[in-house]
Amino acid sequence: MTAQGTYDVVIVGGGAIGSAIAYWLTRDAAWRGRVAVVERDPTYARASSALSASSIRQQFSTPLNIHLSRFGIGFLRQARALLSVDGEPPVELGLREPGYLFLASAAGEAILRDNHAIQRREDCAVELLAPDALKQRFAWIDTEGIVLASHGVANEGWFDGPALMQAFRRKARALGAVYVHDEAVGLDVDSGRVTAVRLASGRALAAGQVVNAAGCWSARVAAMAGVALPVEARRRSVFVFDCREKVAPVPLVIDTSGAWFRPEGKFFIGGISPPEEQDPPDLPLEANHAEWDELVWPALAARVPAFGAVKVVSSWAGYYEYNTFDHNGIVGPHPELANLVLATGFSGHGIQQSPAVGRAVAEWLTEGRYVSLDLTPFGFDRIAANRPIIERNVV
Repeated sequence: MTAQGTYDVVIVGGGAIGSAIAYWLTRDAAWRGRVAVVERDPTYARASSALSASSIRQQFSTPLNIHLSRFGIGFLRQARALLSVDGEPPVELGLREPGYLFLASAAGEAILRDNHAIQRREDCAVELLAPDALKQRFAWIDTEGIVLASHGVANEGWFDGPALMQAFRRKARALGAVYVHDEAVGLDVDSGRVTAVRLASGRALAAGQVVNAAGCWSARVAAMAGVALPVEARRRSVFVFDCREKVAPVPLVIDTSGAWFRPEGKFFIGGISPPEEQDPPDLPLEANHAEWDELVWPALAARVPAFGAVKVVSSWAGYYEYNTFDHNGIVGPHPELANLVLATGFSGHGIQQSPAVGRAVAEWLTEGRYVSLDLTPFGFDRIAANRPIIERNVV
């Protein structure tokens, strides 16, 4: 099967979201269409999916985000069976579920309590801990400045995100999806529809429907059809550090400062979302060690006395596909180009939400509606209507 010709669905972007959509489409026994996935870099050297810290949580303030990640954790537990090819499972995804621990100062207490109420209404396994209880549970922590903590006791943790992405890709290909090593450089539009995806090689893929799952480059793809998309590439640095003193047990901790850390094998990893004035788009994809020196390490050393003497052993940087409008995914058909479907802007949550988003977008493509989980609130319409969805637990 060649890369040229007509496809029922052309997906631009073969990362976790794009490959999850291809997987859900091709696994549908009733689907008889042809699917092409255009990916310019099959090594995924710069892909957000390959460079993510790959964590999953229920502790959001928006019920829809909770539902997306709830499906995700269930999928991850079954992924080796669901994504096996000819009886051969993918590599181990390394799912660990020690939970998330959000720490709040007096200034953040009310929001933490409000979020907790929403999470409990959604039946999340979350507990609130006062400083004394927090210290009893995690003896390594310094509770100075903490008035309350929220701990996810189940269904939260981390996993091997690149392995999940590759497993989606491998399974989708086995089920018939065609992966095209090329770059989308143009979208042909006629009578309110995208008719073809033009490639850097000079070829063109005629398309019944086009999915923009190009991650932090999705705004560039959308612009090819005259669509303005508020998605930027925002760099996030991750630092791997060694601590000689034993610190355990450790969930994924979000400090009052915004700095975060969690175990990673025999080491720890950590980072922070820098202040807005230090966070322009499209920075070089290399770790900013000034963030460690000035923002991350001082906060972690204050919170965990054992971290006063640690050594950075490695680092990397990846891009958030950052939705500058409201930090939530933009999912579903464009209101004026009905066969252009968006799946982008997840602002750091894409890898954990990829199983559910992939399923939902595949349902839209095949049924013309959402069947399992209604993602209509995340549609593009809210941007034009200036109707942001406020998610108060963005890390």
